[in-house]
Amino acid sequence: MKPLPYFDGHNDLLTRILKAGGLPAANDFLTGLPGHLDVPKARSGGFAGGFFAVWIPTTGGSANYMGEMDKRQYDLALPKPVPQAEALAVANAEIAILNRLEALGGLRICTSVVDIEACRADGTIAAIMHIEGAEAIDPEFHALDVFYRAGLRSLGPVWSRPTIYGDGVPFRFPGSPDIGEGLTEAGRKLIARCNELGIMIDLSHLNAAGFRDVAELSAAPLVATHSNAHALCPHARNLTDEQLERIAKSDGMVGVNFAGAMLRDDGRMSSDVPLDTVLAHFDHLLGILGEDRVGLGSDFDGAVIPAEIRDAAGVPVLAEAMSKHGYSDELIEKLWFGNWMRVLRATWK
Repeated sequence: MKPLPYFDGHNDLLTRILKAGGLPAANDFLTGLPGHLDVPKARSGGFAGGFFAVWIPTTGGSANYMGEMDKRQYDLALPKPVPQAEALAVANAEIAILNRLEALGGLRICTSVVDIEACRADGTIAAIMHIEGAEAIDPEFHALDVFYRAGLRSLGPVWSRPTIYGDGVPFRFPGSPDIGEGLTEAGRKLIARCNELGIMIDLSHLNAAGFRDVAELSAAPLVATHSNAHALCPHARNLTDEQLERIAKSDGMVGVNFAGAMLRDDGRMSSDVPLDTVLAHFDHLLGILGEDRVGLGSDFDGAVIPAEIRDAAGVPVLAEAMSKHGYSDELIEKLWFGNWMRVLRATWK
């Protein structure tokens, strides 16, 4: 049997390829890459597409985030902001990689649900261009308009690092997202401009005050592409029940993150995560958001994920576990694909 096609809320493939050598390394996407995602793994596991993040590594960063987060308690300082010109150069390099992957026939950049459904029909990986942290965007939004014309349809104002638009949350366990100020004036203008263009706003990594500001300002559904339940894992990156209720009220969406540190009740970035723990987060989110507002948000190539899932090829084991857990075939199809299409239809113009 063919695996059930799934659409995924977040991956860091472009950064992985950039670090592996940039454009020349893109060719290996077709035949096999180290890490979680490439064409062979996608075909094997049913990965039909998702949000491909353009992310700017921290300048001069030497912190071992994965290692530090494998401890039972941690509080990693927020990295310093990255200058806009420097960030723009990296963003352009990652977008060039995405374009190369499309030119090679490995995927297709999509700007509408019709595009995504056409990719599903012909077996092409559907890619949404997403920016994770808006450091590359100037306050006049010249770069935003150019990125939009290039295919950008999803944007997070911050990664876990301050920008001119707002503050992120630290990698802290245990911790709360309620840290720092809300959106700046530039951030409020960014939300308005994204609404005008129909760019989806991603609340993952944004602090609680910024979350509340977006909830008050945005006319679009509230979406967190790769976040989990704070009630089960009190990591600062996870969403509180109050935040989940605001997302539900907006008819928004949450993609469940496979990162061990955001699943385990001890916050450790470990692959030792039973599927029952992953299912517990789905159960909790479904209990608040309802069955139309939850999906996948793996964080492939950006985190340590459960050993039983392993990579993009291993996701069918989660579908099997869900079926044994009592989820209907209809619900699994919503979680795998339909719910992302619903919220994109409601957001994009």
